[in-house]
Amino acid sequence: MATSVLVEPLSNPADIPSAILASRSGRVCLLAVFALVAIAIEGYHPYAEDGGLYAAGVQHLLDPALFPQWTAFVLAPMRVSEFAPLVAALVRLTHVSLPAILLLIHGCSVFATLLSGYGIATVCWSSMRARFGAVLLLACWLGLPVAGTSLVLMDPYVTARSFSTPCMLLALFAVLRLTTEPTPRRRLLWLAVCVGAVGFGTLMHPLMAGYGIAAVCLLACIRARSRSARLRGILCCCAAALLLAAALEHLAPPESPAYVAAALSRTYWFPGEWHWYELAGLAAPLLLLGLGSGTRLGRLRSASASLPASSAAEALAQMAVLLGTTAILVCMLYVRPDATSHLVARLQPLRAFQIVYFVLILRLGALLGTHLLDRGILGPALAVLLLGGPIFAGDRATFPSTPHIQLSAERDANPWVQSFEWARSNTPKDALFALDPDYIHAPGEDAQCFRAIALRSALPDYSKDGGEASIAPQLADLWQAGLRAQQSLSSRASSTRRLRALGVSWVILRASEPTDLACPYSNHAAKVCRIS
Repeated sequence: MATSVLVEPLSNPADIPSAILASRSGRVCLLAVFALVAIAIEGYHPYAEDGGLYAAGVQHLLDPALFPQWTAFVLAPMRVSEFAPLVAALVRLTHVSLPAILLLIHGCSVFATLLSGYGIATVCWSSMRARFGAVLLLACWLGLPVAGTSLVLMDPYVTARSFSTPCMLLALFAVLRLTTEPTPRRRLLWLAVCVGAVGFGTLMHPLMAGYGIAAVCLLACIRARSRSARLRGILCCCAAALLLAAALEHLAPPESPAYVAAALSRTYWFPGEWHWYELAGLAAPLLLLGLGSGTRLGRLRSASASLPASSAAEALAQMAVLLGTTAILVCMLYVRPDATSHLVARLQPLRAFQIVYFVLILRLGALLGTHLLDRGILGPALAVLLLGGPIFAGDRATFPSTPHIQLSAERDANPWVQSFEWARSNTPKDALFALDPDYIHAPGEDAQCFRAIALRSALPDYSKDGGEASIAPQLADLWQAGLRAQQSLSSRASSTRRLRALGVSWVILRASEPTDLACPYSNHAAKVCRIS
């Protein structure tokens, strides 16, 4: 259904910068090129950060003998998501390796995101240059951080958000089409598309889908034909969000000291602990969208029939401003480190700004497209260099010791990945490892996930496993116990006894750390040592 946006007639063929845009196949190919450009700019790191957490869960489903110890942290990302079972099923059905499936999913999810963005642009702007300008900027900025939320528009690896993100955009596109279709049959069809996209996104990532549902409801209210219906709907949506947050705060169960420690370790939950430029990342998009709704771009003729309500572009901007403002208000009221409950903070309301950023980028891209895409290939190429350059540089700064496009861990030049690969090939499948709890921030480690690469059990770490403990209170005590066991890893007898009591048989240390343990593998960054 989403591909139907590619066959709409052009409003003014004379405005097309290239003959390639004149056909459906040409536009599909151009979107595919944009997807490749997006991946080339942002990079691909399948076992980094959250990508490693989700990959380990899939690997456990494919081989239940993996991760026999401390398995709860491997299963945690699968609590409320069908992502891992779906990916594991794809591997079994196709008999294709997991790395190849992950790469295919990543490419398809980027393409689906750009396709859904193009669908939204077709409803908002009649100019083909504006439409493809919107998608071009989106391709360049998919790696843009969303304020201080520890979230980017689209991860450079595969997670449940790889499915929920394009589903969210497709649902917004379906709402725009639903409110402009003249016949009941067509409206019913787009309603089915919206419900299907929201339903599938919820199966993959309920939290992000929840914010997508909020955006869909707000957009539907804003697009209502009756002014009174619009006002009542908007007030009801915003009031419902505030009442839900208040109810959660009031009904939240008591929190253990271990869970409070886990919650407070996630500083990105609390805007009061952000840097000033991260706070500016909340205010600036709302100001730009609010001010831009009255500009020439906001008044560009919609490609669809006019309504008494706001145009599609203006409606999107209004929805984003209302969604972002409501999220900020919820945080101001209920998301504080000293709050009696951190249940609302656990829901991370400011992650709704992912939608705000998408809307802002599409609008800015449409404006740029009207000036760049009429200059042949030079304009788009210059846009990619200037707009995508900072995102590319940001990825290289984040993953300086890892290939920009990381296809195989086996041939990775990252010394930490090499040590994890050695552990995979030279230790028994039931081995239990201990590492520095903050190993992913070690110089040159580049946030590569040990479990996903080594396929071995490990005591929990501070960063990623701490994130799981912060959203699953039942893991908090186990998380703290694992951190205590890994403090001051060394050859001291007390440390060795503590680790041996937990069943740890191997440790991975920094190369510079002195030890009397036998270390059969070492390189200039890390060494793998046996606890005898």
